[in-house]
Amino acid sequence: MSPRFLILLIAGVVLSGPLQAEDGTPKGVVELFTAQGCSSCPPADAAFRKLVNQGDVIALAYHVDYWNYLGWADTLSSKENTERQYGYAKTMGRSNVYTPQAIVNGRGHLAGADLNGINSQINTYSSEGNGLTVPISAAMRGDELEIKIGAGQGKANVVMVYFDKEKTIDVEKGENSGQKISYLHSVTNVETVGMWDGKATNLTLPASVLQRPQLEGCAILLQSATTDGDPAAILGATVVMAGKNI
Repeated sequence: MSPRFLILLIAGVVLSGPLQAEDGTPKGVVELFTAQGCSSCPPADAAFRKLVNQGDVIALAYHVDYWNYLGWADTLSSKENTERQYGYAKTMGRSNVYTPQAIVNGRGHLAGADLNGINSQINTYSSEGNGLTVPISAAMRGDELEIKIGAGQGKANVVMVYFDKEKTIDVEKGENSGQKISYLHSVTNVETVGMWDGKATNLTLPASVLQRPQLEGCAILLQSATTDGDPAAILGATVVMAGKNI
């Protein structure tokens, strides 16, 4: 393991702007569902950039693949991202999905370009006790990744969300043909690595979970799920920095 990798992990290290609030705790988690081939999405992608640069939330962008038929196959899209969005739709009792859509704390949705609305929703959840109420921290201990999760109510999964820092794409076809668009924090993979039952928990993982080619960033979400396994409320979160940007 390289010395650079050994220092990769400090919650709150800057990637493309700070991802924690001033006290080290993110105010919320915003997941943007977007697509390179969606003409309504560039304003939301621009709002998302502002959200990232605010520095007080964890912002993750999931590129979906259901608009690829319009003439441009989103180079960052995946069926898994689309499945996650449909999972949220089921959790929220919706029959359809749309882009650009912002999911806040896994609890509610609104138009992805509505930056004021997104921030208002984050603040409302916090004031109602539906913010990120369970503390999470993470650190490298030798060749292991140690995740510490505080006590709280309910049960949840420990979810690792891997993302790229920034990708600039020349869109050659479709509704956004001719545009060069830079995308922040586009998600490349999501995996569940553990469970939490409401008690204070330490989870130890091999460092290999972060030793991935071209890995640039990773968020850790403490996320509840429905009985069908669909994503639901996010109770806590932190950010791991890793890979070639260290």
